Amino acid sequence: MTSATDFNRSPIKLGVRGTIAARMESAGAIIPGIALAGAIALVARWFHSVPGIASFSPMILAITIGILMRNLVGTPSFAAAGIAFSMRRLLRAAIVLLGFQITLTQLAAVGAKGLLIVIGTLVATFAFTLAAGRVLHVDRKLTELIAAGTSICGASAVVATNTVTGASDEDVAYAIACVTIFGSIAMFVYPVLPRLLHLDGGAYGLWSGASIHEIAQVAAASFQNSQRAGEIATVTKLARVMLLAPVVLALSIVPRGTSGRSARPPLPWFAIGFVAVAVFNSVVMLPAEVRGATVTLSTFLLTVALAAMGLETDVSRLYAQGLRPAILGALAFLFIATFSLALIKLTG
Repeated sequence: MTSATDFNRSPIKLGVRGTIAARMESAGAIIPGIALAGAIALVARWFHSVPGIASFSPMILAITIGILMRNLVGTPSFAAAGIAFSMRRLLRAAIVLLGFQITLTQLAAVGAKGLLIVIGTLVATFAFTLAAGRVLHVDRKLTELIAAGTSICGASAVVATNTVTGASDEDVAYAIACVTIFGSIAMFVYPVLPRLLHLDGGAYGLWSGASIHEIAQVAAASFQNSQRAGEIATVTKLARVMLLAPVVLALSIVPRGTSGRSARPPLPWFAIGFVAVAVFNSVVMLPAEVRGATVTLSTFLLTVALAAMGLETDVSRLYAQGLRPAILGALAFLFIATFSLALIKLTG
């Protein structure tokens, strides 16, 4: 007969205790880094409420603060594990939660013509950017990030695409800088163009939603025109966001040469989770408070992840990239603006 003392000393009991202790130690190791990135995210949210800065999303502000801290003060070594956790696990969780911002009803509201314009613009912009990147001799990984950020949804698309692209933190920061700069230019330039281009509120909203990079930039540019333009632009932009999952899944099955061998990145299950949550959100009517909480949580987790990414970004390595990626970002921006406008004009 086995006594309680014998059981406590058994390999099974000792193994369980060892596993629990290891997990507690692992949790303790990641807390400081998560706390640091979280604190930066909270500061970014506060800056977002400051007049004149509110047009920049908390995510953009967070990565900027993180980069400044890394390069002016330095990132403490004790935060390394938590920063890595934030850049991977928290990022994937945030992308899944993005699905609560989208419903199939919203996609239907764009209409068949609108969806064709969105899809056609996205595919054409992505293909153009890849081709231009090859001509300019920009690294393929960085080119893919700029293509995703320009054609889909800015910073969120950049960090989501990087889960399969596997570029460096500096490449991610460079791509985010490109989509932020050119999306900001669009935010200020677009509102003065509708009359010149003979666009009514509906056409202008469709153009804004189909071509401007970040959701915040789309809202800022479109609502200046009219309420109708703002609503159409927002729904159109959400349709683009919905296409994030198919694009990431497509990139995940593209073979990538590594040391002479053909390799595929792992299947991004978070992208499938994103679609599943969007479908769930379409068939189950969640209370407005719950849906609002998921949107807030998703945005905050993305902000934490980008703060962590900023804390890992070395500006000296950004300089090493030179101007060619920035030129690529400018060309991609001009292409998506002109191509989407041409489609809108051609389809009436």
